[in-house]
Amino acid sequence: MDVTESRCLLLHMEWADSLAWNAALGVPALAQDESLLKRLYHFHSTQWAYLHLFQGSPIEVPQPQELPDLQSMGRCVRRFYRELAAFLDGLDEARLRQRVEFPFVARIIERFGSMVPTSVSECILQLALHTAHHRGQVMTVLRESGCEPPTIDFIVWLWTERPAPQWRTLDAA
Repeated sequence: MDVTESRCLLLHMEWADSLAWNAALGVPALAQDESLLKRLYHFHSTQWAYLHLFQGSPIEVPQPQELPDLQSMGRCVRRFYRELAAFLDGLDEARLRQRVEFPFVARIIERFGSMVPTSVSECILQLALHTAHHRGQVMTVLRESGCEPPTIDFIVWLWTERPAPQWRTLDAA
């Protein structure tokens, strides 16, 4: 992937996350739903971890007890996307080709038997795919709670001229 494609995937990721968050925050019964919070925590902590790997900094993710409800977790997600925007501003082709240094290589090899180096570009694709997978689980929880989940497909984002994220619910809090 080149810089344009990488940015495109991550910009869509933020837009889709913002719609999912607005929908979830619109269902008061989900404010402290443990199943939903666990799913959201998983993929948002993974987003933080990858961003720190891209930045070459130690992986520091908030602990689940620091994010006991949707509002607190949502504020953390907003911080992530502000930091991601700064990363994207400095992204270039050379950076995309750089290898990502995983600090837990031994655990990866133990679990999967090997680990070949991966580039920032490949990890961006993984991050977008991983987020989409778990965001789909969140959409299922929303539907099961009686909410009509938003349409967050990549192609819809393209068709609608790549709209900006809609963080209105969290930004108003």
